Amino acid sequence: MKSLQNHFLVAMPSLDDPYFSRSLTYICEHNKDGAMGLVINQPSTMNLKELLEQTDKDLTVAEDKAEQIILAGGPVSQERGFVLHSSQSGWDSSLTLSPDVMITTSKDILSAIGTNTGPDSSIIALGYAGWTAGQLEQEMQDNSWLTIEADDEILFNTPIHKKWQAAVNKLGVDVWQLAPGAGHA
Repeated sequence: MKSLQNHFLVAMPSLDDPYFSRSLTYICEHNKDGAMGLVINQPSTMNLKELLEQTDKDLTVAEDKAEQIILAGGPVSQERGFVLHSSQSGWDSSLTLSPDVMITTSKDILSAIGTNTGPDSSIIALGYAGWTAGQLEQEMQDNSWLTIEADDEILFNTPIHKKWQAAVNKLGVDVWQLAPGAGHA
């Protein structure tokens, strides 16, 4: 089994699950036990200032960071926060996902981002998407997802509402021309 860590899952147009329709998911972990990822193109109803008011009331948030959108990272554990960010060590509870991307789950990075002392690039998500052993592979066989190697430009610099289409464009196929059913020879 090839690990899909540091890849995007691109939802096929036929995927009609309300949470994952036209979603782009960054895979943080994928092994024989299952997979974990963050949906990176579904905004939540919260911005960084509102989130920090809940976690650190005494912090003054930088004006240019206050309106940063917090993402709805997935339907699992929506009270848990995750920060995907450009590589920068020194945070509690961090894991390197690629040479350029880390994930951190500790609150110290939130305060740093809010005061412009954090990583150069970051996205913050509440909740995650999870798959049990073999579940993601089955969903891929059922034509729910296409995969592509993660792209830092799409991950950090493409506007949320354009991420799915940017990943589709990078695939180089017209997904609207693909049949919704899986073909097996």
